[in-house]
Amino acid sequence: MIEINLVPDVKQELLRAQSMRAAVISGAILTSIIAGAVVVLLALYVYGVQTVRSGLVSDEIKTQYKTLSEVKDLSKVLTIQNQLAKMSELNDSKKIDSRIFSVVSAVVPPAPNEVQISQIDINAADGIISFEGQTRAYDSMEVFKKTLDSAIIVYQEDGEEQTVKLAATLDTSDVSYGENASGEKVLMFTISFEYPEELFSPAIKDVTIKLSVNGNVTDSYLGIPRSIFTERAKEVE
Repeated sequence: MIEINLVPDVKQELLRAQSMRAAVISGAILTSIIAGAVVVLLALYVYGVQTVRSGLVSDEIKTQYKTLSEVKDLSKVLTIQNQLAKMSELNDSKKIDSRIFSVVSAVVPPAPNEVQISQIDINAADGIISFEGQTRAYDSMEVFKKTLDSAIIVYQEDGEEQTVKLAATLDTSDVSYGENASGEKVLMFTISFEYPEELFSPAIKDVTIKLSVNGNVTDSYLGIPRSIFTERAKEVE
């Protein structure tokens, strides 16, 4: 069977172009439909779901606000809770001032040079401790001063024993005679000194106060003021 193509080439090109145009138009229509559907879905989400969620959140806020408003002294409760939250931090950073009692028990001389402490002041801002006390005479006060001057702080840090001098720049003031509660004549005085921050530091554990007087612990050495000694003068030709 013999087939003869009677359609010219131009007609075939026209039919092919029409077919391609129909396909393009159909694709554009389908794309427009899909885009419209996406826009509709987004609009439903924004104006539907989001609106519902916003309404639910607003209702929850109103409910919680009403519940909190009914709490008596709410501002005080919140303040206390805030303070409790910071209490652990403050507790870890507070100074251990109670170590001053270990200092007193270590530096107060025994009889007959005992010293009675009537007042202790700790100036944390300047790092100064002041002892206000009384004793029988000047030599007993000198014993107390030299004992303070010889005291050292011993503590452990990184597994090693460390030492630091307890008192620096010892200063004596308000020295005068008076009478105690029993009517006895006593010497009253105030001794102040700078203390190292290791003494009350919460980061340092197992603090011990020890005495070191360079091996000389005789009453004559402890009772004589150091200020009366000086280096020998040089001869001048």
